Amino acid sequence: MPASNLDSTFAALADPTRRAILARLAQGEASVSELAAPFAMSMPAISKHLRVLQRAGLISRGRNAQQRPCRLEAGPLREVAEFAAHYRRFWDESFDRLDDYLRELQAEDKKPKRKH
Repeated sequence: MPASNLDSTFAALADPTRRAILARLAQGEASVSELAAPFAMSMPAISKHLRVLQRAGLISRGRNAQQRPCRLEAGPLREVAEFAAHYRRFWDESFDRLDDYLRELQAEDKKPKRKH
């Protein structure tokens, strides 16, 4: 994935309102008014969030009579997951080292203490 696509995806995901919109769209397509309902913000503000998501390729907008339902486009999310997967080995190894260290500390605590 080109860095610019990944950058725009991460930028879109950085906002909690946009993440909430994506979570709602994961349940199925929705109209703009349905997406706006849980938020205390104007329709132009919601439309701005939708444009950011659309530019990042995270949503698409269809045409159904006079409505333009939004739907989730999961491709960029898959690419983010693939990007993050490269770091999984690092985190797994770090957690394994932490587990080893904690076991050593527990073993030391269980050793009888010498009295002076």
